[in-house]
Amino acid sequence: MFTAVLDAIATLPTPLASLLAEQLEANQAHGAAARLSASQWQALQGRSGLDDTALSLALLPVAAAYAHTPISHFNVGVIALAASGTRYFGANFEFPDQPLGASIHAEQSAINHAWLAGETRLLSLTVNASPCGHCRQFINETQGGPGVQIQLPQGRFSLTQLLPYAFGPTDLGITQVLMSPHCQPLAPLDGDSLLQHARTAAEASYAPYSGALAGVALASATGQIITGRSAENAAYNPSLPAMQSALAMAHLQGWDLRQIRRAALVEARAATSQLTSAQTVLASLCPATLDYLAVPQPVAERP
Repeated sequence: MFTAVLDAIATLPTPLASLLAEQLEANQAHGAAARLSASQWQALQGRSGLDDTALSLALLPVAAAYAHTPISHFNVGVIALAASGTRYFGANFEFPDQPLGASIHAEQSAINHAWLAGETRLLSLTVNASPCGHCRQFINETQGGPGVQIQLPQGRFSLTQLLPYAFGPTDLGITQVLMSPHCQPLAPLDGDSLLQHARTAAEASYAPYSGALAGVALASATGQIITGRSAENAAYNPSLPAMQSALAMAHLQGWDLRQIRRAALVEARAATSQLTSAQTVLASLCPATLDYLAVPQPVAERP
């Protein structure tokens, strides 16, 4: 785990700190870093004597310690509770020498984390700072988003309270929302396994506005592979590109992003392309080249 995460854990009461460190280290070893299962959460409650809300707020500094903020130096941490009972950590991530719009917000990071893990609905987000409008709009795009509860240090609110008169997918006639299960089959690929991983990620991406399905696969020096996929938004700008999705996940898993050895982007041909922005963002972190393949639009969607 990152030194900053271990330092944040060390500030907690010793019985809680020791158990949390043990859990997070075990999960990271199994490719499930920065998350806590329902049973692990119950064990933390039993060890700490804290109720659900108090424990969530107590662990926010640990979530925020995953942040990478060379521009703002303002760390935001999120703990997202999924319908499965698993808690997913998220934190903001900024890219040196890149426009501010390339940044990943903490709420996006946590939602992306849960989505890539196969979750289909969130119940609540605990955040150490009130979500900005960008993030409220992103939460609103998810399945059941308007009903998501937002726990802040100063109180608990529904997203509807924080985003009244919201504009979202239904206003544009979209019925398939972010985190709802779907697969849009793309043409089969021959050969390169990393491109195959990127293609699979693209098939599960969420791009109802542009049709530009996109998936990214990253390979580490040790041969590990992490994928990310696009998550579009009715307001467009809060959309999360596939490269940022993959990099956010790799960061939470403890990768040294400077050591990425290969990267691949597969996208469906549409009016927009993520190629140039993906190349630029990747180059700000490491010298890895980006393999690229554009494929035809899918013919039909598979539920």
